[in-house]
Amino acid sequence: MPTFSSQRFLTPLIHVLAWGLLALALFLFQPMQGRVVLPVEYWVRQGALLLLWLVAFYATTRLSVPRLLLRGRTGWFVLALVITVLVITLLGRFLENALHLSELMRQAFHAADEVGRRGPGPGPGPGPPRPPRGGRFDLVGLLITLLVLGIGTAITVVQHWQQEARLRERLDQQRVEAELSLLKAQINPHFFFNTLNNIYSLTLIDGERARAALHRLSRMMRYVLYDTASGHAQLSQEVAFIQDYITLMQLRLTDRVQVTFEHPEPMREVLIAPMILLPFVENAFKHGVAATAPSRIHIAVRQPTPQQLEIDVRNTLFAKASTDLAGSNGIGLTNTQRRLDLLYPGRYTLQVNPKTPDNEFEVKLVVVVNG
Repeated sequence: MPTFSSQRFLTPLIHVLAWGLLALALFLFQPMQGRVVLPVEYWVRQGALLLLWLVAFYATTRLSVPRLLLRGRTGWFVLALVITVLVITLLGRFLENALHLSELMRQAFHAADEVGRRGPGPGPGPGPPRPPRGGRFDLVGLLITLLVLGIGTAITVVQHWQQEARLRERLDQQRVEAELSLLKAQINPHFFFNTLNNIYSLTLIDGERARAALHRLSRMMRYVLYDTASGHAQLSQEVAFIQDYITLMQLRLTDRVQVTFEHPEPMREVLIAPMILLPFVENAFKHGVAATAPSRIHIAVRQPTPQQLEIDVRNTLFAKASTDLAGSNGIGLTNTQRRLDLLYPGRYTLQVNPKTPDNEFEVKLVVVVNG
């Protein structure tokens, strides 16, 4: 694909080649066959017409189309085209009269007729060349004028559409990047604040386990701050991040809480949005854990195909909100939905089942990571 700098030189080169081919066709075009020697005035007229077409082309592409057609003034644009065609036609006729081209052409045909009558040898020579019928070349000139104006209009309109499409794409990309940065900034401090609270509580109970928890947290922070700087992460990194999160959360859980985590073995690496799974897991720990009643949290990550990812999170339902071990402030799930809309438009399905037959709350996400 041409770069911006090469595009700057490629477009003028295409224009030069196109006009060069048209000039070559005009000067090689002969309106008749035989021994007619066309006068110099004929070629002067051809060159003048080429110059008029060139001016008309760039006047249309630089003035008429941008200032009239693209601004909705279609009637004025059509009028401008009609005036351009009339001006070129009238100027062509004026050149014919000013250069006495009709008389010179008749003289050229008369001379060729005399040569044809004598012939190169004995016997009758070939028939004299027949002059073109009146108005034929004017019709050709009119068709070329219309073709030049039509091509100029089409090229300008297409380029305008392409520029608008590129501009919309850049604006959408900037908007997505800005929103994703804001959403990620909301999610990350929210998660680390909760985790630090858990580790602080653990330091009062078991210093060794607290140090191990800090080591896990530092690994998770390195993942968030450095490994996800490009905006994407390997699936194995995201799975390891979720595993560390679950391990940290389990530090405060009792034996009444059963947590299971399934992930693909072997795992096929794909790039995914970092921390896209965390809010679902946070939500399960927030609503699926009770201080006195048995509960269950099930987290499963599957890969039906290398490009498809399934996430299934289930947690036990309780009549009353349980202790908020995750410390969620309610922004995680909303932001995750927004991130999915921005990152995977039309390539994901999110199903929420408020109550399964097993008295569980279930969230299931299916996303095509490489569409």
